[in-house]
Amino acid sequence: MGKKKIVFTGGGSAGHVTPNIAIIRELNKEDWNIFYIGSKKGIEKELVEKVNIPYYTISSGKLRRYINFENVIDVFRVLKGCLDARKVLQKIKPNIVFSKGGFVSVPVIVAARLLKIPIFIHESDLTPGLANKISQRFATKIFTSFEETMKYFPENKTTFIGSPIRREVLQGSAEKGMEYLNFNSKLPILTIMGGSLGAKKINETVRGAIEQLTKKYQLVHICGKNNIDPNMSDILGYKQFEYIHDELADILAVTDIVITRGGSNSIFEFLALKIPMIIIPLTINQSRGDQILNAKVFEEKGYSITLEEEALTTKALITNLEQVFNNRKEMQNAMNLYTKKDALSFLLNEIGRV
Repeated sequence: MGKKKIVFTGGGSAGHVTPNIAIIRELNKEDWNIFYIGSKKGIEKELVEKVNIPYYTISSGKLRRYINFENVIDVFRVLKGCLDARKVLQKIKPNIVFSKGGFVSVPVIVAARLLKIPIFIHESDLTPGLANKISQRFATKIFTSFEETMKYFPENKTTFIGSPIRREVLQGSAEKGMEYLNFNSKLPILTIMGGSLGAKKINETVRGAIEQLTKKYQLVHICGKNNIDPNMSDILGYKQFEYIHDELADILAVTDIVITRGGSNSIFEFLALKIPMIIIPLTINQSRGDQILNAKVFEEKGYSITLEEEALTTKALITNLEQVFNNRKEMQNAMNLYTKKDALSFLLNEIGRV
């Protein structure tokens, strides 16, 4: 018997791609031929090229919840995307399509349904995005990161499994992390991550408070592309990076507290690593509000505290950090109670049964 074939899709932000890559890395290449369908310009292209699998581009429109002339044009883009996706799927003839959402996934799912290819969807956020709302009727099976999300999907094909965590994130070396950062063990380490797009307000507030922060913490500041401040390169106990790829697991292994956006994949990784969090979710003007809801659930469960970006000042940052630092043991105890499901193994098993 020849190899089975799987097509992954999903894009628009790193959150729609990272879990796909976690699965791709664990799939047995002797059993599977792996392909990816994404957009021409999305972040998924850049990220998928790193894992070295065939990448096909399709036309994709943006799904908007508001009235806009672009919507008319995008209807045609999505229709063209369906034709593009159908052509690619007919060529590959996959056994299964696995989607992480994002607007590029809709044409792929529609085409897969027309070709009677089984479709698996994973929803990371507390409430489904528009792409997964549309796609759910075509899906064979749906999986969720949050138990609370199940109510938004058909009960007979939905399973709560948690978030597929990248195995390498859990295997960091504290020793290598300290060596890479050249930090000491006297002060706790605070890591600041603004998501794949960086975060202007977070970056400015952290830098505005740098004098007070470096008295109490050593800082790892992942500030996003073109956001390095050359004037701050020589500050003792402050290291800034545009991105961190391979060393991230080692850095997280020495991190005591993390300041993060409310993207589901990231916060579930920090939960798995038992790192107390301050979550600064994207505002309702910057997103559909999914990060705000994710943050609310994590705060209710005692894993984090939420600091709204509108309320983000130097003073609020320092106060919230102090609160997390003083309560970090209680937060870690709450995290220990999380009945962690191994979502990655579960998905690999489900995919293997196709």
